Amino acid sequence: MTQSMMLDRSYLTLQTVQGRLAKTQEQLTTGRVLNRPSDSPTGTTSAMRIRATIADETQYQRNAQDGLGWLGQIDSALTSSLDQLRRARDLGIQGVNATNAGAGAREALAVEVEQLRESLVGVANTTYLGRPVFGGLTNGSTAYDENGAFVGQAGDVKRTVAKDVKVDVNVNGPDVFGPDGDNLFDSLTRLADALRAGDTTEIGTQLDALDAAQKRITAVVSDAGTRYNRVERAATAAANAVFDLTTSLSEIEEVDLAKATINLTAQEVAYQAALSATARLVQPSLAEFLR
Repeated sequence: MTQSMMLDRSYLTLQTVQGRLAKTQEQLTTGRVLNRPSDSPTGTTSAMRIRATIADETQYQRNAQDGLGWLGQIDSALTSSLDQLRRARDLGIQGVNATNAGAGAREALAVEVEQLRESLVGVANTTYLGRPVFGGLTNGSTAYDENGAFVGQAGDVKRTVAKDVKVDVNVNGPDVFGPDGDNLFDSLTRLADALRAGDTTEIGTQLDALDAAQKRITAVVSDAGTRYNRVERAATAAANAVFDLTTSLSEIEEVDLAKATINLTAQEVAYQAALSATARLVQPSLAEFLR
């Protein structure tokens, strides 16, 4: 073995040790094991797949939160509707018992019923992020006009909360308040007219209509609550999935600082030892070098 071959081999060994040292230093500086695909092709592929899945689960989580916003608004609106509906029914019962009262008393009852009707029309136009939750697929900002007529576009607003899982997050107005011409607002208008006229038969008819509306709204509240719970579970599942996937990604991409620090120290010692050994062993004379 010639002196030149010894030098070449020594330099190659030093470069190898120095390369390992530089790689460990880079990992400690960046905090990452994978800084380029060549560091670990298999790890890079796994990391890319995990990142894609995290993006999907994060989107499902956002969709679920949006759905919870819709369904939360619906629940609040319908709860308010039931409270006001019960008040309107109480006024109707008072009207039956006040048939012999003066026109002024009946007028006061009718006016309050009309105010409740106006308030319920406002509730029917409840919005979430500018869209009416009872308006279906409408692009407008209202579901009902001032006359209590449905002006939305019936249809289901869906949110994808998991892979291949879609949940309706809206309620179409007619399913809650009844069809135009015979909806809750029409019943309240007729009740107010009957109260003014002291027509107990008509008051009783409209009280039955209010009872039917109350049952219908209660059923919708129950259905919306079931969907809310389903979406909430999906949001929790997506959040847990993101956490678990992020942990897995960290194990693939991020450096173990304690282990890397020990490796760095060991590689520094090895590099210094290699330098020292090379300096002692490779001390050729001019004749040996020329040979």
